[in-house]
Amino acid sequence: MSKAMSPILSRVVSQFQRFYRLESIGGILLLCSAVTALVWANSPLGSSYDSLWHTKVSASVGIYSFSTSLSHIVNDGLMAIFFFVVGLEIKRELIVGELSQRQKAMLPLIAALGGMIVPAFFFWMLNSGGPGVRGWGIPMATDIAFAIGVLVLIGRSIPAGLKVFLTAFAIVDDLGAVLVIALFYTAEMSWPLLGFGAVLLLILVLLNVANVRSLFAYVSVGILLWIAFLYSGVHATVAGVLLAMMIPARPILSARSFVQRGYILLKELEKGVGDAELPLTGRRAAVVQEMEDACDRVESPLHQFEHGLQPLVTFVIMPLFALANAGLVLAGPLPFNQPIAVGIMVGLVLGKPIGIALSSFIAVRFRLAALPAGTGWRHMIGAGVLGGIGFTMSLFIAALAFPGTQELEQAKVGVLMSSLIAGVAGWLYLRSVGFERRSSGA
Repeated sequence: MSKAMSPILSRVVSQFQRFYRLESIGGILLLCSAVTALVWANSPLGSSYDSLWHTKVSASVGIYSFSTSLSHIVNDGLMAIFFFVVGLEIKRELIVGELSQRQKAMLPLIAALGGMIVPAFFFWMLNSGGPGVRGWGIPMATDIAFAIGVLVLIGRSIPAGLKVFLTAFAIVDDLGAVLVIALFYTAEMSWPLLGFGAVLLLILVLLNVANVRSLFAYVSVGILLWIAFLYSGVHATVAGVLLAMMIPARPILSARSFVQRGYILLKELEKGVGDAELPLTGRRAAVVQEMEDACDRVESPLHQFEHGLQPLVTFVIMPLFALANAGLVLAGPLPFNQPIAVGIMVGLVLGKPIGIALSSFIAVRFRLAALPAGTGWRHMIGAGVLGGIGFTMSLFIAALAFPGTQELEQAKVGVLMSSLIAGVAGWLYLRSVGFERRSSGA
């Protein structure tokens, strides 16, 4: 590998390690938030849980007024930022990650397709002709934060290739969930507002082509795009993904030029440094400013957005979403015999591992892809089991499929139980595979 590629490869590895670390922490926070919501909703203070998220928030600017519930602010507003970061992750993977090379991309792509189609089919078979059939998209999704969190709990017995595969697979899975939301979970559409949204998308394309680097410009147009989608009938979170696809991913300054420029500036700064520590003035201050400018120019807007927003999404938005949506009241018999809950559980717990393992086997058998380094079929089955952790995306699609209905409660039961079963089963199974692999000297 050439020396010129080393800084680029180092940045890619560093970004993956940071992403993996944040997602693992995010999985733990999600679990804590979900447990808190369940305990709160079923405690003597349970009425306060429901009233909090139905609290109306109002604002007005001139003749325009706005009023909505706190839960809608989380699900339609803050989650748009979550989907924006998802879009940034997808674009990054397509450009420099596991999805940037055809041979590497084929396995997570085919596995994700199988992992979406089979669970949806299982759900449809159990709910065909019934009121719950609209929820077929619920068991298609995988929660990347929870899945990676389980891998972290297993420890070093899991091969690195499996971690990379699961991350790439979950990102493709997220893309599939976004497409399902955009195409099948939309209300009656307003074509004038969609036309306005198309104009805004064109403006974003022109900003990208013109090499505009102002984050403010993209945020300003992105907010207008979100508003247009919010009232058009297409779910507003789709605007987050579309905006992400328009963010420039190429830096102004290449890694090689940055290193060369930095070396020259450091040498110049070194000449003016004496034994005494003096304030930076004159040329020395100008050199430091030039170094700061070079740091800004070597970072693409995509990386700046992702680096800045990922902690917000991990530590604030996703835990808030879990807190607002996982508060299921467990009074009375749980609907485990209802088609919606059963369909989700069968789809996630059985459909996901079957779909992922079977489609991966077909891809490898026909030489469309190869297994990740250091992994075997037992690892792939374990990854399929972890794929059954649907949580965030599944709850989100459930809220779109059954807004404020009895079916939504059934769907929540199915999602929560499936995620718990898949998480525990995946942890136990992959731990046994890891121990067996080490004891056999493989």
